[in-house]
Amino acid sequence: MAPHRIDIQHHILPPDYVRIAGAERIGPLMVSGRVPEWSPELSLEAMERNGIATAVVSISAPGVWFGDAGQARELARACNEYAAGLRRRFPGRFGFFAILPLPDVAGSLDEIAHSLDVLGADGLCLMTNYDGRYPGEAEFAPVFAEVDRRGALAFFHPCVGPGPLVPPGIPAATLEFPFDTTRAVASLLFSGVLARHRRMRCVFSHAGGTVPFLAQRMARLERRPEFRAQVPEGAMAELRRLYVDVALSANPLAFGPLLQVIPPEQILFASDYPFAPEDTMTATVKGLGTLGLAPEVLQAIEYGNAQRLMPGLTTPA
Repeated sequence: MAPHRIDIQHHILPPDYVRIAGAERIGPLMVSGRVPEWSPELSLEAMERNGIATAVVSISAPGVWFGDAGQARELARACNEYAAGLRRRFPGRFGFFAILPLPDVAGSLDEIAHSLDVLGADGLCLMTNYDGRYPGEAEFAPVFAEVDRRGALAFFHPCVGPGPLVPPGIPAATLEFPFDTTRAVASLLFSGVLARHRRMRCVFSHAGGTVPFLAQRMARLERRPEFRAQVPEGAMAELRRLYVDVALSANPLAFGPLLQVIPPEQILFASDYPFAPEDTMTATVKGLGTLGLAPEVLQAIEYGNAQRLMPGLTTPA
């Protein structure tokens, strides 16, 4: 079969990004312990071998915020211009989610306008926290109001939460990333951000972290009036509106709980390449085919849902 899949979590490592972020920030987050080798050509070769027509690229953890707002603005702009150039250079093979320089709200509002209006980004990329500040906090309200006003897509990638890794020595990508995704969802849920912003579409990495397992426990917070007020239609109803990708999750242990919370039409193919190496990409492709999904559901996850979510995404003719 000709390449047809759309990979919505496929990362880039522009040279300037690697230089500024530094191997000492990127490497320890990964299972491998090092910065992965990457180039557009390596991505395209892996995509061809795994039937991926189009990859929607983004910046992974640790993002672009290292404590200096000016640097974050410049680095976000450089990464987004790089991604837009990649799309021009290889028509139909790449889309992109524009990274924002949060927690710099003013800079992020400028970058939303530039990325969506000038560069034509397919969505926006946010980290799950910024120096321990989570997306539902009041300081970020103008950003989500603008994302909602535009009806834009917000893709959340996990990063390290506040405090040391527990237990020490375990790479952040193994435990901390899914846990921090869950914290971000809870922050958006019980701050009322999700209920207030119906036009914004939110996509969470790696099957939503531990949200499927903890959904009912999260919903129990509705017993308290202050939490109930933020989810007027109920916590489970809000969670069922989320989109998730299948990176590192195309297996029965992850997919069983996921399908109890998220409808199949909101589940998207993703590889997490190159931070997850090509053999993981291949395992995701093969794993989806072993889950007993109906052919039309499998096709929707592999590409149909992404096409509907991002109608402006250009794929090969």
